[in-house]
Amino acid sequence: MKKLVLLATALTMVSGSAFAADLHVKALKAPPPAAFDPWDIAFGAAIMNDYIFRGVTQSNHKPSVTAYFEPRYNVTKDLQLYVGSSFESISFANRAAAEVDIYGGIRPTFGAFAFDFGVWGYLYPGGSCADNVLTGGIPGGGVCAVSTNTVFLANGNVMKKDVSFYEGYAKVNYTINDMFQVGANEFYSPNFLNSGAWGNYASITGKFTAPSTTFGSSGVGMYVSGEFGRQWLGTSDAFYGTTVATAFGGPFPNGIPEPSYNTWNIGIGFTYKVFTLDLRYSDTNLSKGNCNAFTSDYSTTNSSPGFVTAINPGNGATAFGSNWCGAAGIAKLSADLTAMTNLK
Repeated sequence: MKKLVLLATALTMVSGSAFAADLHVKALKAPPPAAFDPWDIAFGAAIMNDYIFRGVTQSNHKPSVTAYFEPRYNVTKDLQLYVGSSFESISFANRAAAEVDIYGGIRPTFGAFAFDFGVWGYLYPGGSCADNVLTGGIPGGGVCAVSTNTVFLANGNVMKKDVSFYEGYAKVNYTINDMFQVGANEFYSPNFLNSGAWGNYASITGKFTAPSTTFGSSGVGMYVSGEFGRQWLGTSDAFYGTTVATAFGGPFPNGIPEPSYNTWNIGIGFTYKVFTLDLRYSDTNLSKGNCNAFTSDYSTTNSSPGFVTAINPGNGATAFGSNWCGAAGIAKLSADLTAMTNLK
């Protein structure tokens, strides 16, 4: 009898231990994965001392503000669809004061390669036709219809009322490791700045991101990045044509061969939470004369024989030159957020 009691007790202890162990395993069972939410929104704003676009100031070397809003849909973790809109303050010769961008595309990722394909529209509302008062001194100047809204530029430049245009683009970035990234970009427009000339921009980029411990536990990050690009341009329509020949060529009554050029920039950035301070140097190889013809700069006040080019003839002896395409330093403070990361 005692043996039977001992045996029963032992079986009870074993089965109890097994049951307890089973309970313990069930208690540690992983919860089901959270539901995948494909939607996200990126948004942000920035202030900068100069708005430079491909080496050319869009704000007459004055401060500019910008903001953007970009809804995103993640089809999978490696495929994102997006649309967006952004705003930049500008200062153009036709008195347009804002650039409004509408864009959209697709971002597929394959391992270390991140691609981006889309279409970008640049809209410049509020402009008026800018005419050349030096063309015979006749109101209208031959390129703008006579109107009380016509802008007359004393330096002889002209600009269309509407310079809106669009580009198709393709980008790729390759992440070498946590610190190094390289990329390439391609943009094409059939009518760059509504000038009648096609435009093609291609560039290569590089970025070094410092280790997160560079500034200890402060949370401050740092990067160094740069870009080298070339803007190719075709021939404008007759609105921008010239009627004066120079020793360098011309005239071009049916439209000028817009100047293709190289541009480059390099800078250092500091990040903290959602904020970035980017300090950058930008430059191009455009001459001041060709820059004047390309940009229709309204701020030039001095003329010189040295600024005469085939497409910037002036009166054939002297012509205005522009600083809008020269060396520039840019300081930009921005904040960038996403709804899924920063608004939870």
